[in-house]
Amino acid sequence: MRLLRMLESLGCAVMRDGVYLLPDTAQNRRSLSSLCEHVTRATGTADMLCVTASDTQQATQFRQLFDRSAKYNSLALTIQSLKTGFGVSDPAAISRVLAKQRREFEAIATLDFFPSAAQQTASKALADAEREVRALMFPEAPSGDAQGSRSQAYLQRSWATRLPLWADRLASAWLIRRFIDNEAMLVWLDKSQPIPRGVVAFGFEGAVFSNSQTEITFERLLKHFALDKNTALTRMGLLVHYLEAGGSPVAEAAGVETLLQGARRRAMSENELLAESEKTFDLLYHAYSEAPGSS
Repeated sequence: MRLLRMLESLGCAVMRDGVYLLPDTAQNRRSLSSLCEHVTRATGTADMLCVTASDTQQATQFRQLFDRSAKYNSLALTIQSLKTGFGVSDPAAISRVLAKQRREFEAIATLDFFPSAAQQTASKALADAEREVRALMFPEAPSGDAQGSRSQAYLQRSWATRLPLWADRLASAWLIRRFIDNEAMLVWLDKSQPIPRGVVAFGFEGAVFSNSQTEITFERLLKHFALDKNTALTRMGLLVHYLEAGGSPVAEAAGVETLLQGARRRAMSENELLAESEKTFDLLYHAYSEAPGSS
């Protein structure tokens, strides 16, 4: 059963009992090789073979085994059903449900080896719903005023920060994707790499958004985009400030630091590190949102 769960987590297609298929990529080769070693250590036998479709028809059949359209369509329907609560239910509660749908979407997309129109449809539905809920949660910044104009200027942009990634840069990236620009493209820069033209830089000296004498980048972003009225985000800012720069201790900081360290050791790339860290920040935000006196 453990082996079957591992195969499922890799997104394997079942050819028949004991025979599984994955697209030939470097990552999938590494994953299957590691799985074969696990089976061998357990006194079993496993063979990893490279196969090629005999013709176009068989290649199409192989691709169909990895069709995720049904999952995307189900996700899109769930998101659509949430819209009936807009203006009626607590937008913070809807936001928490949407965050779960975002994680579900990302889990499906991770194993979507042949992206289709269904993925784009689900992605757009999710981004649209998140944007509408954010507008409900922060009505104090209407699009017609100066604050709203500043927010609009940062939509659908590329955002860049420097390596290595740690608490403030990771938390800021999470904040950008969850509350500021759901369609943000994140770029990771080496220490000496110049800032590409047109990107919004954050989290380092010389960036558009960076630390001040008293605030870290996460807190500067909260203020600029009028998110500092959200008690849960403000509490997160205090925690991230402590992890990044010290100061007043925060009870949950040690646990969050341990989770981020684990994510950093486990991740194979900066994108994987962010994806793992986002789970921690999502849970922290939900916990703070549900705490007495939060908004």
